[in-house]
Amino acid sequence: MSAPGLVADRGSVAGGTPCGPPDKDTGGAGGTGGTRGQLLLALLCGGYATGALFGWGSEELALIMGDFGLSAAALVAAVSCLRYARTHGSPFRPAWLLFALSSAMAACGNAVWGWYEVVLDRTVPDPSLADLFFLLFAPPAIIGLLVLAKRPVTRARWVCLVLDSWLIAGSLLTLSWSLALAHTARFDGESVARAALSLAYPLLDIVLVSMLLALHFRRTRGNRSAVHTAVAALALTVLCDALFTSPLLRDAYRSGQLLDAGWFAGSLLLAYAPWRARGAAGSPPPERGEPQCPPGRPLTSSLAALTPYLAAGVCTLSILYFFVEGRRVDRFVVFTGCTVVLALVVRQGIMLLDNIALTQELAQKENHFRSLVQGSSDVIMIAAPSGVLHYVSPAASGVYGRDADELVGTELSALIHPDDLGGVVHEVRRFLAAPPSEEPTTRIECRFRSGTGEWLNVESTVNRHQGGLILNSRDVTERVRLQAQLQHNAEHDPLTDLPNRALFTQRVRQALGGRRSGDSGTAVLFIDLDGFKGVNDRLGHQAGDELLIQAARRLQESVRAGDTAARLGGDEFAALIAGDSGHDPAAREFQVHEIADRLRLTLSQPYRVEGTEVRVAASIGVAFAEPGISAGDLLRNADLAMYRAKAGGKNRVELYAPQMQAEVVRRTELATRLRTALHDGDFVLLHQPVVELATGRVAAVAAQPRWRSAQGILFTPAEFLRVADDAGERTAELGRWMLEEAVEQAAERHHQGHHVPVCVRVPARRLLDRSMPLGTVEALLTRHGLPAGALVVELADSDPRLSFDELEQRLVSLRRLGVRIALDGFGSGYAAINALRRLPVDILRLDRGLVEGVVESARLRKITGGLLRIAGDLGLRSVAEGVDGPEQVLALRSMGCTHAQGTAFSGPLDEHRLRRALVGDAFPVSGKVPLPVLTGGVPAQALPARSLPPMCSHRETRVPPT
Repeated sequence: MSAPGLVADRGSVAGGTPCGPPDKDTGGAGGTGGTRGQLLLALLCGGYATGALFGWGSEELALIMGDFGLSAAALVAAVSCLRYARTHGSPFRPAWLLFALSSAMAACGNAVWGWYEVVLDRTVPDPSLADLFFLLFAPPAIIGLLVLAKRPVTRARWVCLVLDSWLIAGSLLTLSWSLALAHTARFDGESVARAALSLAYPLLDIVLVSMLLALHFRRTRGNRSAVHTAVAALALTVLCDALFTSPLLRDAYRSGQLLDAGWFAGSLLLAYAPWRARGAAGSPPPERGEPQCPPGRPLTSSLAALTPYLAAGVCTLSILYFFVEGRRVDRFVVFTGCTVVLALVVRQGIMLLDNIALTQELAQKENHFRSLVQGSSDVIMIAAPSGVLHYVSPAASGVYGRDADELVGTELSALIHPDDLGGVVHEVRRFLAAPPSEEPTTRIECRFRSGTGEWLNVESTVNRHQGGLILNSRDVTERVRLQAQLQHNAEHDPLTDLPNRALFTQRVRQALGGRRSGDSGTAVLFIDLDGFKGVNDRLGHQAGDELLIQAARRLQESVRAGDTAARLGGDEFAALIAGDSGHDPAAREFQVHEIADRLRLTLSQPYRVEGTEVRVAASIGVAFAEPGISAGDLLRNADLAMYRAKAGGKNRVELYAPQMQAEVVRRTELATRLRTALHDGDFVLLHQPVVELATGRVAAVAAQPRWRSAQGILFTPAEFLRVADDAGERTAELGRWMLEEAVEQAAERHHQGHHVPVCVRVPARRLLDRSMPLGTVEALLTRHGLPAGALVVELADSDPRLSFDELEQRLVSLRRLGVRIALDGFGSGYAAINALRRLPVDILRLDRGLVEGVVESARLRKITGGLLRIAGDLGLRSVAEGVDGPEQVLALRSMGCTHAQGTAFSGPLDEHRLRRALVGDAFPVSGKVPLPVLTGGVPAQALPARSLPPMCSHRETRVPPT
């Protein structure tokens, strides 16, 4: 696609009308209800007008309808406005209360008029009490209109509002005085009260008309339909009042005539007006960035601007009227006209000063905006509809290494990487085709060419601008590189840089689901280094890490280019041997067995570690793919074969056979023993302190279950938990016991003054288990009286088959209760980065594999330091697991780790020793060697080597017999 087409292809969309169609107000009960109300209103007004036109059939009925009918209509308006004001909170509530009072005055006036004409059957006195009520109709209506008008924001605007009102009122006053009021003001033998009453009606009508016009030109945006209806109702009422006060109509006026139909319709319109506000009040305000149409039409704005000059013109015509009639100019007209002209001059002076101030303010804001744009670290670019850059901010020289003037006039497509151009064009087309109100901005990430020819990863926020685009761009190359590095770390072993278990499982799944999915030649090899633990114990972990690195290198060099070598954890490796359909199954089995035996010999060769020659053997299990087999089953079969090789004497290759399923039966029996142990109360819960590295204070305790054998020895249930994880019911039962026991003991400590949170490790699959609803946690906390903030749920290893969306929802629900979330084993899990990005995490628990070699391995220190910096930047607490020595404490603290857990401070403690440790409150964290730590209550130096338990999880601290 050419560069001009990048934007111009949709230029008509982006350059179209910025405002959508005007909002359509609805009636109080929606469209159908509003239509019924309007139809009923039209029928009532039409029926009244028809009756008045034909005289109502009788003089008596005409009097009743002309007096009490108008009173009833005004009363309906008063009740309607009052009810709306009482039931609907609105900024215009005082206006509707004032309209209700005004209508009530009109109802009383018509009722008094009817009392004289209908009940007493006599002529209404002039003046009478009805005149008083009719005069009281106008003031509340005038004040109500002022409430509805848009309030000025400055003092000058207030003065202009007063002057505008006087301009309108003065012009109308001079015109009406010239035509009719001058004769009324001469008394002509009438009493002063009668003349004042005659002048009061037109003068109040003039003020009311002035307010109507002022409201029309200064109306608010809210409740527009309701305001328009109220203005129309009052305008109709004022028109009828003007006709009534004219001498030609008043002398011939009788109740029930057609003039009453106008008053009747005005009252009903005012009764209907407030309920039209429902649609506008319920509609949401426009979102930020949504284009808004200017209030009113251009014609209305022009008339508002010409209003002062029209008022002056009316005054001039009023004075000319006297000269045309050959009459002497009335002093009142001259005086009023002069005040109108003076008000016009003052208003124009104020507006001139206000415009000067606004011009200066606009210039200051423009300079401020220009300084912000030019000083911003982001690059701001404006592209024309043709795709050519018209403006580039000075920040381009620092971000792109190219001067802004050099980029101006360049086609936008020439800066984008060819591989990214298609996606950018597609996104821009989609964005320009979308309505601006629904999608005001979009975000695009692509590669831009820098001045040195390097491609930079750039993230841009795109907005529409006069048919073209405004791009606010920033360089995110480092972030993309960091994400790629973190993704690599999440999929690769940090020590050997081989694919980890998650990536290896994904490769196996791809091999089984690809073109050769039915090929039985694909094989998986599980490899375990025999004797590796002895190397660790004899030479130390650093030597063990070096041995693992050399073993991984040998494994990587021994497999073919299309095969995959991986480290699954600890001293366990794996290899995926791609299938070859050219061989028959027997030959293929022999070939794979030969490859596995060659690997065994290669890995069993002597290793040179720290100047010492060491030897380890390799036990290898081989499993072949079968039609329809899943990746998990294939890996399980290879694992079973590897364990059979170790059980058969080690340093051998074993092929999987279906008879190995007997091992699964044995594990099922172990799971049954686990279930029996739970029911019999053979499980106990120990707690290991989590220490704050800055102060040495105990910040939390981590709950760890232990199984008490018949001999009274505590064992870590690593093997049982692994078996139970395959049997969901047993895992759920163990998880329920562990959670309830941890909450109960924490509540007892809390009530005794030890306000230390408890950390409970829960597998991700357990969180999504429907047998443990979220109400269980809340019920436990409520029943035992433990604050939600004192419980920390440690999210254990996740399963790639689990739904991240469901897991996120469950964790968010727990967070709402106040429970804190910890991400356990961070830095080793397959989904560590994805979990950190999506899950609501408070604490990061670094995996033991990142801590064990952090002192000796510079590479591991960089990785661990990078993860700790990420935790710090995200505002998360960090807890290092498996901290067994003071050197690790110092190294982790220097890298920014906030908390640690391990035998460097204390092993798992029973409840009595835990409370004794909490009373001490702190552990030594200085450079000196710590005091002897408690491991189950016995000093570590006093433990005989033979008393260590045979079963130990790599995630749990070993506990000697007690």
